[in-house]
Amino acid sequence: MRERVDRASDRASGSFRFAEARGRRGGWLLICVFLLLGLCASGPPAAASPLIARCELEGVVDAGSGAYLADCVKRAEEKGAQALLVRLDTPGGSLEATRAIVRAFLGSRVPVLVWVGPSGAHAGSAGVFIALASNVSAMAPGTNIGAAHPVGARGEDVDQQGGEQLARKIENDTVAFAEGIARQRGRNPEWAAAAVRDSASVPADRAVALRVVELIAPTEAAFLTAVDGRRVEVADGDTVTLATREARIESLTPGLSQRVVHAIAQPSIVYLLFLVAALGLVVELSHPGAVAPGLVGIVALVLALMASATLPVRSGALVLMLVGVGLIIAELFVTSGLLGAAGTGLLVLGGVFLVDRFEPDWFVEPSFRPSWTVMLPTALLFAGAATFIAYRSAQTRKLPQRGGDAGLVGEAGTALGPVTPSGGEVFVHGERWRAVSFQPIHEGARVVVRAVEGLTLTVTEAMP
Repeated sequence: MRERVDRASDRASGSFRFAEARGRRGGWLLICVFLLLGLCASGPPAAASPLIARCELEGVVDAGSGAYLADCVKRAEEKGAQALLVRLDTPGGSLEATRAIVRAFLGSRVPVLVWVGPSGAHAGSAGVFIALASNVSAMAPGTNIGAAHPVGARGEDVDQQGGEQLARKIENDTVAFAEGIARQRGRNPEWAAAAVRDSASVPADRAVALRVVELIAPTEAAFLTAVDGRRVEVADGDTVTLATREARIESLTPGLSQRVVHAIAQPSIVYLLFLVAALGLVVELSHPGAVAPGLVGIVALVLALMASATLPVRSGALVLMLVGVGLIIAELFVTSGLLGAAGTGLLVLGGVFLVDRFEPDWFVEPSFRPSWTVMLPTALLFAGAATFIAYRSAQTRKLPQRGGDAGLVGEAGTALGPVTPSGGEVFVHGERWRAVSFQPIHEGARVVVRAVEGLTLTVTEAMP
């Protein structure tokens, strides 16, 4: 009887455990069903917006801006960007820096999009090569591109500087460079050659018609919308379909050294830096121990040398400027007026010829030189300051001397005891002095100094 009861109890316990296991399996099944329904309701995960890296080239093409754009290509590849957008507005610059940018663009695994804008901007001289090297180029209305003929920094033809043979060699090399870029990117090689040989320059609509650029776009957003879906070939031979509509744009800022080099690589900045350096060093040498003028002069000189290393600076112009500063400083001691005027003229002349020496790897528009709005006011300011100081110095020399032995003449004092031709003591200018007088003076009388000889004063009694 007891055995039957135990068997019944075991069967009941087994049934309970089975029901409990089925309950747990049912709960997990319900959870899975709910999760599946939630995933179906939410749909597939939303794709992230495409990334467009963006950088700018505004101003002269120099070592700083060249390194910046090449670095932008590298950073865009590392970020996996859909494309690199470059805003371009330049008068030209160093061909060496331009070649570095072109190499980076042609070797980029990320499509490079160049937009010449906003309205009023231009891609001049070296900027032509940069625009041609992009995968897709666009220009804003009111912009122009061209004038890539090799010239000196003042605008003169090469054959006027280095002879016909040198001119032809440089021109042919530059033409080949432009045509090679244009053919690789499927653009008009004939116009690229004309931009170099004949300084051809065209506005935005003509640039599109001549297959120099692909599009006219008033804004960067319009440019990105227009190229969406376009297929381009990148460096490794792959064809990429651009997805730029409503893309997420991330600006790539230049490094500190790149910013500094680009900021100071301007003719007007170099002109000012050399003047400040010369003035600071001259003041320090004429007043040893002042420290501050010398420190400012050294810093300005270092910056000027850094900038001149990236510009075609003429050494003779620097000599003219230094001589001009020296003449203006000399005017402070001579006060004739002629030295100051000559120094001012040399400062202006040095600025005119500062960026004047032809270099085969430097192509800029003729307007690339120190601005008259910088040179004239600076030279006149230096001359005016020197004239004012010289005038005040002349006035000071006419005043009676207030210090030293000569400064005691005419000073009043008091006799500390009887003063006779043989001697006595007086109190003058806060000090006790030995004194003599041709007429006896009693103690306590007011006296006036008439002459100083060594440490002895010649005095007379002051009239009441």
